Amino acid sequence: MRSSISQSPCTERMESQKIYIFSGLGADERAFQNLDFSGLDIQHIKWLEPGHAESISQYAKRLTLQIADEKPVLIGLSFGGIIALEVAKHVAVKRIILLSSAKNKYEIPSYYRLAGKMRLHFLLPTRLLKKGNWINFWLFGTRTFAERKLLKEILKDTDSAFLRWALQQISNWDNEAVPCPIAHLHGTKDHILPIRFVKDVTVINGGGHLMVLNEAHQVSQFIRRNI
Repeated sequence: MRSSISQSPCTERMESQKIYIFSGLGADERAFQNLDFSGLDIQHIKWLEPGHAESISQYAKRLTLQIADEKPVLIGLSFGGIIALEVAKHVAVKRIILLSSAKNKYEIPSYYRLAGKMRLHFLLPTRLLKKGNWINFWLFGTRTFAERKLLKEILKDTDSAFLRWALQQISNWDNEAVPCPIAHLHGTKDHILPIRFVKDVTVINGGGHLMVLNEAHQVSQFIRRNI
């Protein structure tokens, strides 16, 4: 089931509700710079260096040390949404808001999972994945020079070891559980996690994987309606 996002304004203030934000793969709060968080009590979760052979569940449990509030709302962008779901298996949360992400292993494209089984991600030079080029610009759905510049900076700053670990976790993710209520927003032009694999979402028509940047108004409205 899919629905399109409403354009109606939302001005409700939710100061008392703590919100923890998980950024995308190796990224930081720069990806959310266009969103309107005014009046909201937010905290960005900091990525940690993954341990040798550390599972995604073990990693998520370590991140829970950054969560000090009861029944928070978690917001996860892309890989951050996957991590948010794993975190919710260790701590009680009110809701997870997924942005350009996946709820379970079935929403991860089958070709990613096949590549994971064949361990093909270990053959990819990380320097190519960390470069700002037309392929990455198309995959992430950047539209302007400023967006491409920001994406180049984020990719450049992404730790290579973390990137390779995360790619392995995504391709081998076996989650089938829904640990709490979920609100999922996805773009119809997402080239990294195509909409055809995703179920039960609200859509932004024409939105790409980085719709938090170029569809920030609609994304901000969706977040406020689901806190």
